[in-house]
Amino acid sequence: MLNTIGILSPGDMGHTVGDVLRQNGLRVITCLDGRSQRTRQLTEKAGIVDVPTYPQFVTEADLILSIMVPAQAMSATSAIAEALQQVDTTLTYADCNAIAPQTVRQLGDIITAAGGMFVDASIIGPPPRTPGATRFYASGPQLDLFSELNNYGLDVRALGAEIGLASAIKMCYASLTKGLTALCTELLTAASVLGISEALTAEFQLSQSALFERMEKGLPSMPPKARRWIGEMEEISATFAHVGLTPNILTGAADMYRFVGETHLADLPPEAHDEFPNLAGLIEILAKNLKSA
Repeated sequence: MLNTIGILSPGDMGHTVGDVLRQNGLRVITCLDGRSQRTRQLTEKAGIVDVPTYPQFVTEADLILSIMVPAQAMSATSAIAEALQQVDTTLTYADCNAIAPQTVRQLGDIITAAGGMFVDASIIGPPPRTPGATRFYASGPQLDLFSELNNYGLDVRALGAEIGLASAIKMCYASLTKGLTALCTELLTAASVLGISEALTAEFQLSQSALFERMEKGLPSMPPKARRWIGEMEEISATFAHVGLTPNILTGAADMYRFVGETHLADLPPEAHDEFPNLAGLIEILAKNLKSA
């Protein structure tokens, strides 16, 4: 039975998930050791309780949700495993990060070797501020505790007993959504440098109106997330290479997010909506950065 959920780490997605769970009756905790001031502010905003040490964290939590950038997933898992070996407790650890199936299986081995239970999970959709907007896919042999989150404001969808299935659906889905965002960013920047932006925009509005509307709505808010998405594209590339497909399409997407991440727009926090340029302004900034590189 669920009582206390641990969140690693309460960033943009994690603090919102924690807030939903808290509002639906669960106690939510975290361990902010080594985390940024912004993460601390988001934690306080969501009403999440900070506990001082990882041993206390794993002792008090029934279920830990790891929600962070892909590059941090391994170190976070290792820290939890080390803490588990120091205490006598029963714990389920769910990795909810955008990582390759072969990577998540390694994380599962680390947790189970330390005496914990492991769930492969992934999140599709925005932070769950609106009911029905976000899905939590899950797989693994021990899903019962994680599936209880359906009773506390989350939409959990079980995929089966195999570790890796939940990560696989995230990799394939994000290759379309974030891969397409990278492609649109690249082609619009190229069009600006080549001097055909107005003509291309007119053609898109004529023959690709739905896609162009998506560009106008989605691309301006992308730069603050670009640096986080580099690692995600690299994990998708590794996923595709693992099954014998080319990794190059998504390594190119990682390159685009790396390029966007070098601009001042990437330093804006995601909540600074008033400071985001419109689509034309974004592309103008990227084209100027390209010319000055």
